Amino acid sequence: MSTRQHNAWFSIREPLAPGKQKLLTLLSFLGPIFTWCFVSYVPFVWHPDMKLDLSATRSDVTTVFTAGDHLSKAYFPSFVKAIREDNQRILQQQLGELPVEEPAPRVRRSNLNNLRHLTPLALRQGWLQSSEKDDTEALLALWQRIASAPSGDRTFRALSEENLAIIRSNSKRIDAHFASSNSQRLPSMPLLKLVPQGRPANPVYLPAPHEVLQRGWKEFTKVPDPGKPSMLDRLRHSIWIVFAGFALACVIGVPLGILCGTFDFFSKLFEPFIDFFRYLPAPSFSTLLVAIFLAHDAPKIALVFVGTFFQLVLVVSKTTQLLDKSLLEAALTLGAGKKSLLTRVVVPGILPNLYNDLRILLGWSWTWLVIAELIGVKSGLTEFIETQGRWRNFDAVFPVIFTIGFVGFFTDQLLAQLRGFFFPWTGEKLHPLIRGLSAAHHWLVGNRLPYEPGSQMRSRR
Repeated sequence: MSTRQHNAWFSIREPLAPGKQKLLTLLSFLGPIFTWCFVSYVPFVWHPDMKLDLSATRSDVTTVFTAGDHLSKAYFPSFVKAIREDNQRILQQQLGELPVEEPAPRVRRSNLNNLRHLTPLALRQGWLQSSEKDDTEALLALWQRIASAPSGDRTFRALSEENLAIIRSNSKRIDAHFASSNSQRLPSMPLLKLVPQGRPANPVYLPAPHEVLQRGWKEFTKVPDPGKPSMLDRLRHSIWIVFAGFALACVIGVPLGILCGTFDFFSKLFEPFIDFFRYLPAPSFSTLLVAIFLAHDAPKIALVFVGTFFQLVLVVSKTTQLLDKSLLEAALTLGAGKKSLLTRVVVPGILPNLYNDLRILLGWSWTWLVIAELIGVKSGLTEFIETQGRWRNFDAVFPVIFTIGFVGFFTDQLLAQLRGFFFPWTGEKLHPLIRGLSAAHHWLVGNRLPYEPGSQMRSRR
């Protein structure tokens, strides 16, 4: 290979230079992350929704929006308009031009709810502490503090001028009522509603990266409620389901695949039915598996087994068939029997490729996790995903999905690095850490120097 070809970005069936390979590997991860950040943080890109920082309760609809909810940009102006119309009617009631038809206790409850609409924004801006979240007196004190803030004070700049004027007006009415009557803290006359405020946002199913990180850290570090599993407990359970189902498929499928790939008798006896069965969708057996294995972990493991086993047999069979036939002929020439051919030629000959097959099929097993954990009694990470997704808390769903991906990816990378350790004759370059382990292993069990690609195994003796 010429240096020019090696340095070219596009050479047919030629590897790139190591530096270029690392750069492209880095870009393959950074590209999606950059796109996600670009769509999330650049205001003029997409952002079809408005995320409420400050909400209000409309009098003409039963739907209640709270801070953090997403409204479409088309609906948000009509929401604001409806609240302003409500405030016009309240002003007329305060001036005596319209009667107050609701009883006083109900009006006071409504006034208190209107005051509490400020709480989420106050917590986010640090105007209230989390311990004061449900403290009415602290909330009233905050309203007074905002109302008495001098003009031009930037402390409460998160509030619009319209809302600052509403807060001043309401505070005067609350003070006047409290001065005339100590029996009730809030007046029986309706108070003006805060006008909704929001900021452009993407749909709720695409939270920003920092929101996903914050929520993921919160979920994985919080102390669970009594009797409830922590996120690490859920992760361990999900790993158990995947590896148990995969191990069971390997125990049965690998020997059967080797037999099918070695003997035409087994191939014709098993492969036609397996080839047919692998097209049957594994989730369609979920109710049957629950009926057979009841509702806990057994049907979940069985589903991973069903989803993996049939593919595994065919892949192992194909790998066995690809073994160099000259090795078999050489062994036969030397007088090897069928048992020796199978155990001393076929199995050792296919092990490196079989190892790769199992790596790929382990990744295949992970794809059945979510469906498996939904059947019977919901459990593991999937139960969390399903619950949070139902409540549209997608900032909590993404960290769990990424966790599954990270566990699967790093498991595969670890197995890929260990391939050179398990099969040194393949000549694969070892990671320095794996090479150190390999050296220690050879020193302990064989008193030999580790294998170096391109050289023969050396012995110290």
